[in-house]
Amino acid sequence: MSLAEFLPVLVQAVLAASLAVVILVVSHLFGQRSARNKIKDSAYECGIPSEGQTHTRFSVKFYVTAMLFILFDIEVVFLIPWVFVYRDFLAAGIPILTPVLFFIGILVLGLIYEMKKGALEWER
Repeated sequence: MSLAEFLPVLVQAVLAASLAVVILVVSHLFGQRSARNKIKDSAYECGIPSEGQTHTRFSVKFYVTAMLFILFDIEVVFLIPWVFVYRDFLAAGIPILTPVLFFIGILVLGLIYEMKKGALEWER
């Protein structure tokens, strides 16, 4: 194998690293906590300084809903590739439907469990 075969990978790695460095430098120079931008640190609420706590606390139900969304959304990461290769597995005689139905069944059981526990109810 020659260096010419690895050149596209090397170029992509160098571009990715340089882009990360540029983003960090620009963020440091012009970011909210920059020494030049003290005005960005001040609170602004229609011209009147805010009173009281500026960061309100969120209820746990928002975090639970977010975690459940991520948990059940990950199934798409596993089901989309299965849809693309299903025809190839079928042509090769490899049984793939049973494991996928088992996976979906576990997800359905998890959803039923969460519904019975009341994790999806907002008025609690």
